Formats: sequence, structure tokens, C-alpha cells
Amino acid sequence: MVYRGVFPVVPTIFDAQGALDLEGQRRAVDCMIDAGSQGLCILANFSEQFVLSDAERELLQDEILGHVAGRVPVIVTTTHFSSRLCAERSRRAQQAGAAMVMIMPPYHGATIRVPEAAVFEFYRQVSEAISIPIMIQDAPVAGTPLSVPLLARMAQEIPNVAYFKIEVAQAASKLRALIEAGGAAIEGPWDGEEAITLLADLDAGATGAMTGGGYPDGIRQVTDPYFAGDRAAAVAAYQRWLPLINYENRQAGLLAAKALMLEGGVIRCDAGRHPVAPMHDAVRAGLLEIARGLDPVVLRWGR
Repeated sequence: MVYRGVFPVVPTIFDAQGALDLEGQRRAVDCMIDAGSQGLCILANFSEQFVLSDAERELLQDEILGHVAGRVPVIVTTTHFSSRLCAERSRRAQQAGAAMVMIMPPYHGATIRVPEAAVFEFYRQVSEAISIPIMIQDAPVAGTPLSVPLLARMAQEIPNVAYFKIEVAQAASKLRALIEAGGAAIEGPWDGEEAITLLADLDAGATGAMTGGGYPDGIRQVTDPYFAGDRAAAVAAYQRWLPLINYENRQAGLLAAKALMLEGGVIRCDAGRHPVAPMHDAVRAGLLEIARGLDPVVLRWGR
């Protein structure tokens, strides 16, 4: 099966004391599906995966996959520096029902990186442990340059490497070059980074979008007509939603989806887990002002 469309990142829901709120988590997932998500991604950076214990990751993975119960495909982020531990995480995700795993190249802190040969071997070892697709997340946070020749070679030579979420500068140019270099092995060239480059990436050949979780219905207004051949309608929709996309990407960040969910009665607390800084009241007001003018499902789902 080839996965296409809008697969937003599910935020992790905490209570006011910073504990997991599993009821709120289930409501967030239901809202995102009702808003038109064609799939979901969990335990990603926008899920605050870096503040979760291994036990919490396992709990969230099992709870969310069990609650989704096949309604939409779910991508599980299994990034780890260790090839062995990443393979184990990925195997466990597959056993729990993941449709795909998403993995950044191995990195640690600001300076610990591995060369291209080790990156290739890392993904090869993970691929050998599973039988579901791997999405390589090419994001600045890893600080690891992934050249187009390396990505294309991995797609052609590593059986399960087939999807690529490109979030680096000039993403559209890299997507275009990757599709040209990798050919049919590039099963899923995808857009990321909250859709800030979505239109250019669609023009470059992107077939999927992994955005923030607040308004998949708005992103669908861009991707649906685009994939149907109506680029003019897609451009018009992108122009409508771009102020909110920009505000999320440049101002509100990973707390944007939770702020929208709180406003819409989906969840009871929109806090990140310390030391993630709370959203400034002025930023929240700006985000909600723009969102209200667009009337996304999230703002009325729980009312």
C-alpha cells in the first residue's frame, strides 16, 4: 500500500502537573481523525518525544494505536542514536500495529554525528528488523547532512526505505532532485515543517504532508484539489490558510495544536512538559484570532 495525503503529528497531552492525560490523548486523536486526517504520526518532535520516558513512549504507542483501531494508518517515530535500540523500537512499533516508522539519522547533542557509511548501515540494520516502510526524516534538528545521492541509494538498496520527509532549507529543490535521482524507489516524497513550504513541495512532486495536528481539515483544502488536478483551487486555499500556517511555524511552535484543542474543548490542559516554556498570552491570542477566521473543526469539536 502507498500512503498519501495529510498525516499530521499528534501532540502529547499532559495534565497541569505534567503527567500523561490519556483521556485527553484519546480525545485529541478522535478530533484529528474527525477533522480529516488521512493518517497520523505519533511520538515525533512535535509530540514532545524528547520529554518522554521509554515507558511512557511504550504506553502512548499502545494506547493510541489501540484507540485508533485501524481507522487510519499510524506512523510511529522510533528515532534513537543506537542502531540496535532503534531497530528494537521499530520492531515493537510494528508489533503494536504501526503502518510505518519515521526515523531521523543518528545524532546526539550539538556535535555527535556519524559519517554517511554509518548512516547507511544504521538504516540497513533497522530495515532488517521490520517489514513495514521506513520514512527518513531529513530535518535540521539532527544536524546531519543527508545528500540526495545517499538518500536515493538508500531507497534503491535498503528494502523498506521508501518515504522521505524533507524539512531542510529549499525543501522543494531537494524533493525534486531526490525524485529524479531515486525514480520509482522514492515511493513517498513528503512535505513537513507545518506545511510552510507545502505548495512549493507539491509542485516538486510531494505526495504527502506531515503537519502540526491542529487543522488537518485546512491542509486538506490545499492537498485535495491539488491531487485532483485543480491547482488554482489549491493555491487559493493555501493563500487562505498560510497566515495560520506561518503563525504556527514561526510563533506558536509545538504548542499550537494543543492551544487550539484547549480552545475547542478537546482537551483540558494545553501545557507542554517542563522545561518546555508555556505559550505567551499574546502569542495565544494571535493564534486564536487567525484560527477563528478560518473556522477549523478543532475550535468547535468539543463544544
